[in-house]
Amino acid sequence: MTGTNVTKSLDQSSVLIVGGTSGVGLATAMEFASAGATRITLVGRSVERGETALAALKGKFSELHAEFISADANNPDEAMRVVAQCLEMQGGLDVLVNTTSAAYVPKLLFNMDINDVPQILNQQALAPLLMSRAALPHMREQKFGVIINIASDAAKVPTPGETVLGAAMAAICLFSRTLAIEGKRDGIRVNAVTPSLINGTTVYDRVMDDPFSAKLFANAAKLASLGVAEPEDLASLIVFLASPAARRITGQAVSVNGGISAA
Repeated sequence: MTGTNVTKSLDQSSVLIVGGTSGVGLATAMEFASAGATRITLVGRSVERGETALAALKGKFSELHAEFISADANNPDEAMRVVAQCLEMQGGLDVLVNTTSAAYVPKLLFNMDINDVPQILNQQALAPLLMSRAALPHMREQKFGVIINIASDAAKVPTPGETVLGAAMAAICLFSRTLAIEGKRDGIRVNAVTPSLINGTTVYDRVMDDPFSAKLFANAAKLASLGVAEPEDLASLIVFLASPAARRITGQAVSVNGGISAA
């Protein structure tokens, strides 16, 4: 039997959110819990931030079985460990959401230190690839799984200052679309979500503190006639894509940008 007709409701699903201790990741955890998910695992590097996020999640949803795993998802061994711990603590893994981002400020390529290029590529693109690979054996065995990777519209729209970041985001998008084709016979759906600006995040604060990127993104924000995206906007889409309502949607890269572009 193929997995193409297999679905799981959110209250039956174990959800793993990498980068889930702040910003879009934490908002997504809250949205999953609001939608009825009962098993959620957060992954992040900082133990302090992870414990704070976990306390906030449990404080709002007292019946939730929530866990935190401290790990660097850019490390292959750590990615495998995260999946193994999630399976042990939660009894399964059905939905994987990768929301990690690099500590990056837009910069024209000729102004960039050449040694920063591989670092940006690795820090931005590697974690979704590694975490997806680590989760695949379990998802293939159970003939069901949902993977949602966060990239950005830099993958679709050429933007000055985002040459390297755009390359990393494009890698995430094409990886997601290709994995969707590879995984469909095993009931695994893979999609990407591509925001532009996201207000109320550390990335937004970082780019707005830099004169070059602040001017660049201030101009972009003027085009967001529907409003600059908030973490909750991303969270709502992610939870929909993970739900049975999206059971026929795979291999897509969906923009959330308030009208900045029609990417």
